[in-house]
Amino acid sequence: MFASAERVFARFGWGVVRGCGFDFMNVSEITAKAKVLLEALPYIQDFRGSTFVVKYGGSFMDDPDPVVRSRVAYDIAFLAACGINVVVVHGGGKAITRAMESSGLKATFVNGLRVTDEATVAIVKRTLDEIVNRDVCNAIASARGKPKGLPGDTVLVCQKLTVDDDGNPVDLGFVGEVTEVKVKLIKKEIAEGFVPVISPVAEGYDGKPYNVNADLVAGRVASALHARRLVYMSDVPGLLSAPPDPESLISTLKISQVDALKAKGIIDKGMRPKVASAIRALQEGVQRVHFIDGRLPHSLLLEIFTDTGIGTEIVHG
Repeated sequence: MFASAERVFARFGWGVVRGCGFDFMNVSEITAKAKVLLEALPYIQDFRGSTFVVKYGGSFMDDPDPVVRSRVAYDIAFLAACGINVVVVHGGGKAITRAMESSGLKATFVNGLRVTDEATVAIVKRTLDEIVNRDVCNAIASARGKPKGLPGDTVLVCQKLTVDDDGNPVDLGFVGEVTEVKVKLIKKEIAEGFVPVISPVAEGYDGKPYNVNADLVAGRVASALHARRLVYMSDVPGLLSAPPDPESLISTLKISQVDALKAKGIIDKGMRPKVASAIRALQEGVQRVHFIDGRLPHSLLLEIFTDTGIGTEIVHG
């Protein structure tokens, strides 16, 4: 039996049925919703069948409000429902730091990368694989998506990181640089209708787990999958020319402009590995890279499915 018009309209919030019609006082609201859908339509049609890699990280992951934590999961489920092959790489730096503090260890960073000794890497792997990955998968599942948690060291191979993104020698312990992405394993999960959710841990040539910066993992995975879009979600609006002023958001950034921003200190600290991995991904075939604020409601959908976007996109030129 067909659902009543009242039930359908009530389900989508389109006003109250009155007799044979509905409350025309809500026509403007309904029209606005229709315009949003129509603006998204050409993007949905164009992106269907494409691969997007989303780096899921930032303080919004730790927000006590479950609504805030689940919004990104609903956006990811929406992309998948539109026929986009979504692959998620999650962070978890704050969770790792908390776990280290509980074990009496102090976190140390060099240019945004965590120094990781043997005791620390065991905590890193356990926290990322057994806590953060599970939480991200549960959030996506609650949005009626089909996540599949993949411990990073099942799909990522690495060598020990010996130089930073400026080419300077560095020794951070069990910190790796991804040299191989097992693409077939990831594509198998996609073909079976899953959203792969990958933790940033890789297997070293010595068979041991290595901590890998999640931003760098996302870039390498995007390159290996020839992703159409790579999206970094964090707790900043994007690249700001005058941090922390959000009004100074750089909407579009060309690769050729990056060195000047580094020299000015605009691209610094934790943003450096993000930008370095973004540039490498672009050079290896990813079409566009986006930096957006995961704290904003549905920022992922607004960046992908609207004409103006809300964050920073990095392009070739």
